[in-house]
Amino acid sequence: MGGVPKLTRADAVAALRNPLALIAARWTPDPRTVRRAALAALVMSVVIVVTGGAVRLTGSGLGCPTWPTCTDDSLTTTRAMGFHGVIEFGNRMLTYVLCAAVGWAIVAARAEKPWRRSLTRLGWAQFWVVMGNAVLGGIVVLVGLNPYTVAAHFLLSSALIAVATAMWQRTREGDGAPRPLVGQAVRQLVWFLVAASVLLIAVGTVVTGAGPHAGDSKEVDRIPIDWETVSKLHAVLAWIVVTLTFALWFVLKAVEAPKGPMDRTRDLFLILLGQGVIGYVQYFTHLPEALVGLHMLGSCLVWVGVLRVLLSLRERPAAGPALPGPAAEVPLSTRA
Repeated sequence: MGGVPKLTRADAVAALRNPLALIAARWTPDPRTVRRAALAALVMSVVIVVTGGAVRLTGSGLGCPTWPTCTDDSLTTTRAMGFHGVIEFGNRMLTYVLCAAVGWAIVAARAEKPWRRSLTRLGWAQFWVVMGNAVLGGIVVLVGLNPYTVAAHFLLSSALIAVATAMWQRTREGDGAPRPLVGQAVRQLVWFLVAASVLLIAVGTVVTGAGPHAGDSKEVDRIPIDWETVSKLHAVLAWIVVTLTFALWFVLKAVEAPKGPMDRTRDLFLILLGQGVIGYVQYFTHLPEALVGLHMLGSCLVWVGVLRVLLSLRERPAAGPALPGPAAEVPLSTRA
């Protein structure tokens, strides 16, 4: 009969130094598992933004008035803190779910064979962004929902979505050198689209910081600017993004681009139309909380859509000789 793997003392020491290598030595995930893990991390990065918006829209931003504990005397919410405490503490707990999703993505990428260092790095990049944003979220509470820190918190969440989207896309590609599928002029147009989208998101945070939904029922400082004026600038930028997307679709059609970029551009255009309808309805109905929350979800989907258009402009075939997998780093002794 075959031998049963047995860890030596040296193996155990190596496993303590790098437990992911030990997991990789004993488990090889299916490529679909790696893709699903990356997708789970992306989905949770969007969910945490939406639930964070729910905290603000319900006026629960200071439901837990301190950080990292909920109160000076309790790690968790208390009955006296009521509904707002439950909402704020629940959002904090979702950070652990996000960490679990990112951790699963890291483990799956580390255990895949052949090992793809690029995927592992993208997973760890997500982890450190999550940690940084958790600390920034605590600072937001400690400074009483200062609107500038709230804006930074959202922008860092957008960065997390960008890295998660990149990792999800890379799980569907090889590690060879990227080969462009369209000409340089088309790629430049898409970079203009990305830049306009970044500006759109940034101005959106100013609208939030100046608007009526401060995040708490108490008096909270706002950005000293007329939010309706900024909203109009936000709408202009949205129309620029829509126009660039529409123009891109026609350009791709004219140059007979591959199906991938065409499909991603079409998807983005449809998302933008839905987001635009929600945006105008919420503006003319005086920003009802439900529509504002839906608009935040749409903002995340627009950002993912823009990134998918950008990433669809090239293909990455399988690389040549693969890197040795983590299994090679932790030799397992066997006994006959």
